[in-house]
Amino acid sequence: MSTATPPDIAAIVRQVIAELTAPGSPKPQATASAPAHTGSHEGANGVFSSVDEAVAAATEAFQQLERLGVEGRKKAIAHVRRIAIEDAEELGGMEFAETKIGRLDHKIEKLKVLGEKVPGVEFMQSEVFSGDHGLAVIEHAPFGVIGAITPVTHSLPTIACNAINMIAGGNTVVVNPHPSGRKIAAEGVRRFNAAIHRDLGVDNLISLVAEPSLESAGALFNHRGVKLICVTGGPAVARAALQSSKRAIVAGPGNPPVVVDETADLDNAARSIIAGAAYDNNLLCIGEKQVFVVAAVFDRMMAAMERAGALRLNAQQVDALTKRAIVMTGEGAHRHWVPCKDLLGQDASLLAQAAGATGHTGLELVFGETDNDNPFVPTEQMMPFLPFVRCKDADEAIDRAHESEHGFRHTAIIHSTNVRTMTRMGRLLDTTLFVKNGPSVAGLGLGGEGSLSFSIATPTGEGVTTPLTFTRQRRCTLVDDLRILGSADAVS
Repeated sequence: MSTATPPDIAAIVRQVIAELTAPGSPKPQATASAPAHTGSHEGANGVFSSVDEAVAAATEAFQQLERLGVEGRKKAIAHVRRIAIEDAEELGGMEFAETKIGRLDHKIEKLKVLGEKVPGVEFMQSEVFSGDHGLAVIEHAPFGVIGAITPVTHSLPTIACNAINMIAGGNTVVVNPHPSGRKIAAEGVRRFNAAIHRDLGVDNLISLVAEPSLESAGALFNHRGVKLICVTGGPAVARAALQSSKRAIVAGPGNPPVVVDETADLDNAARSIIAGAAYDNNLLCIGEKQVFVVAAVFDRMMAAMERAGALRLNAQQVDALTKRAIVMTGEGAHRHWVPCKDLLGQDASLLAQAAGATGHTGLELVFGETDNDNPFVPTEQMMPFLPFVRCKDADEAIDRAHESEHGFRHTAIIHSTNVRTMTRMGRLLDTTLFVKNGPSVAGLGLGGEGSLSFSIATPTGEGVTTPLTFTRQRRCTLVDDLRILGSADAVS
């Protein structure tokens, strides 16, 4: 049973919905509502017309999942992985057609890599302590039904990634998707649940609100049946989750800076910057957003970027693009720069055209020199243009990087072979991901070490989410028995 949205949450959720529908994506068109389901929720395949129905179905599914044990979780996750990989081209194409942002090849690739790289039940390792006073086992228990809000930038990949992690931890999930990505979200959820139901007889491990709205977001945040909230999105949705009375895992915004010092391998830095910033047209929250280069190598770094295939804009073209791409919004103290929705997530060739330059087929990134006050520097622009700022030395570059990151403590990148410089930047910015001498995506195990997730919890500190993120510790203690070590008198 859901409760009314408290006044203090309602205002914030209005801001959330405003952010979800702008900047960036086409407004959702009206579609027929999902049919209502009453009584048994079997056969719904996870798509519901209300939060109440979705939570009730997820609660029933959670009880069934408990009876299936870890092996059942493993089988359910295997279906999500298989569909993400086998149907990647079709589902990626559907997402690209609906959201109209990013790159088709990367929409497909994101589904394939999550099927391979996101960890599952193998992460669920218990801890055991034995001694003179018996045995203690620390297990990782599920929360139950998790409420999740997902972004348009990675609609189905975020849902699938979270589902693998959450089900591995023994949970079920109800998703309130971004309105502009709700169709692909529903299609993916239907396919996942149908396959799981055919194999295991359990439906609705992943449930979804078919027509997400202000009311459904507030209802999900405050539903008694929801035990944990997981939010992936921008500043407004992060604030709403943090002010909820429930435990929240919050993947908030980022504005990742890059520092290049005089010791860097410039060609490697250029290739890495393009690989990270151009990925899905810079929609990734970890993607390189602004670059600070020491003056001694600045011109050579710009030349390296051109050799690596990026298009350099001159000063007039940078000014023209800035006026088109970044706009001011808000009132009074809340005024700030935001990316123009018409260019957010669009191809580099379109940005070149907007700047008055000539792009070419296959162009991945445009870039240009700016001063530190250019609106592109402090803005999470989410488009494949990078501002390059000339700095007198590494200390100035690091200080400016710190300022531009806004204290989000999300992601930072440096290209250097000076350990002291890397250490200073790491300590000052204190980001969740800190990548040295590689593309930003290496921080998620793509070309670097570690596991993959599309939810990186920076404000609440969990970091790159894994199955353990969505569990609670439970200690089971047996006193004075099963002692492996001890004196003969103790066991006689």
